[in-house]
Amino acid sequence: MTWQGSLLHIHIAPAASYEMEELAEAQLIAGRGIAGDRYYLGTGTYSPKPDVREVTLIEVEVLEAIAKGEPKIPGFQGTLKPEDHRRNLTTRGIPLNHLVGKRFRVGETVLRAARMNFPCKYIEELLGMPGLYEGLLNRSGLNCSIEVGGTIRPGDPILPMDE
Repeated sequence: MTWQGSLLHIHIAPAASYEMEELAEAQLIAGRGIAGDRYYLGTGTYSPKPDVREVTLIEVEVLEAIAKGEPKIPGFQGTLKPEDHRRNLTTRGIPLNHLVGKRFRVGETVLRAARMNFPCKYIEELLGMPGLYEGLLNRSGLNCSIEVGGTIRPGDPILPMDE
């Protein structure tokens, strides 16, 4: 699998349910997360549960498909902005679901994809979008660990390492 993509947006929130804040750059700290984010700070909803959540990603292509109501089953249609989906990084051109267990670069950093992200029903309530949960099933992004930290910025290339 050969691919090359890019980082479009970076978002963090200081605690669970807080609005996501867009950043012009972020510090990724190996083994911890994105400086200032709820999972770095231990204030995220799932912080007490052991799992990899140092950085989360979602494809902008998913947001574009949801805006069109694709796929037709479940047929959920809605506008989901990058600050709405609750993931840290919005990407373009990355086959996120195929990267589980693989390493890849985001700018100067190195991430390892731990598992696919699962949507939660709470996002429907938070955004007032009934049906969003089903619309995000199997395409809700990727949870990653940070192996090599550093600074990332929108526009940074995202490249495979384990090909």
